[in-house]
Amino acid sequence: MTIKNRLSELKDILKIDEKKARIKEIEKEMNSASFWVSGQDSQKVAVELKALKEEVKRFDDIFEIAEIASEEELKSLKEDVDALEIYALLSGKYDNHSAILNFYAGAGGVDAQDWTEMLLRMYVRFAEQNGASAILIDESRGGEAGIKSAVLEISGQYIYGKLKGENGVHRLVRQSPFNAKSLRQTSFSLVEVMPEIESDSEIEINDKDLRVDTFHSGGAGGQSVNTTNSAIRITHIPTGLVATCQNERSQLQNKEMAMKILRSRLASLMLLQHKEKVDEIKGDYSSPEWGNQIRSYVLHPYKLVKDHRTDFESKDPDKVLAGDLNGFIEAELKKVSRG
Repeated sequence: MTIKNRLSELKDILKIDEKKARIKEIEKEMNSASFWVSGQDSQKVAVELKALKEEVKRFDDIFEIAEIASEEELKSLKEDVDALEIYALLSGKYDNHSAILNFYAGAGGVDAQDWTEMLLRMYVRFAEQNGASAILIDESRGGEAGIKSAVLEISGQYIYGKLKGENGVHRLVRQSPFNAKSLRQTSFSLVEVMPEIESDSEIEINDKDLRVDTFHSGGAGGQSVNTTNSAIRITHIPTGLVATCQNERSQLQNKEMAMKILRSRLASLMLLQHKEKVDEIKGDYSSPEWGNQIRSYVLHPYKLVKDHRTDFESKDPDKVLAGDLNGFIEAELKKVSRG
């Protein structure tokens, strides 16, 4: 198929004309004197407009060049068109959302905690390379090194769609820096990827279904220790889902962030159970589960990162751990699209 034919198909798949119509509709709304009175809702629409304009511009820039390009020049557009086709695979319910990642150290003691922190840094660098922002929401540090658990928010267009395939157990094989004999050590870490749900209107939660507990935030001790009950733990009673936050300065901020995390957990559970409403879902949240790893990162005795679902691999683990995940992400998206 020629570049021009591919672009013509992508125009329909990406719904470019519909998005252009939506842009005009929003701009008309924004010219209304009452538009900005709605506060949070108007901000949400402004964010939607910015994202739509970016999507349309990304397509139009390539399409306009293709219209006037020679056959030789069209060949140089292949990479750009390939990138557009990846966006065409991001059509899930929450794929255009930002993401919240939870990290949990598994088997392997201090090595696993160090590995969990390495994974967290990998996704922070992925965010930086893809024009997204990463904010550490919560963490529980290990006694000697690394982290026992952490929550990371990555904000950007289509971040959840790109990262949802990272959900699962990640395995590291290396010479342990925490062992005097530098013995080979296998460590495991669990990464949970959820769509970030900002609005109450997307996920409606009955206040009667919530139990809110307060506790002391963790601190450095001494004069800087937090002596107020500012940390928040929210439990969704029907499902048993729990969300906590203690990194914000006030109890109110911690509660807002914990609610955002809870909405994201519920959205993940709804997707898993194919439900449309919160009151239809039930049972404990069990995904991702400990078990077979989705990917192995081998640093010793040879160097290889291999995804066990797609068989995509890289012989440059340093580059992967520095955030270069696009090959793995694209392979997983294509595999899922083929069913």
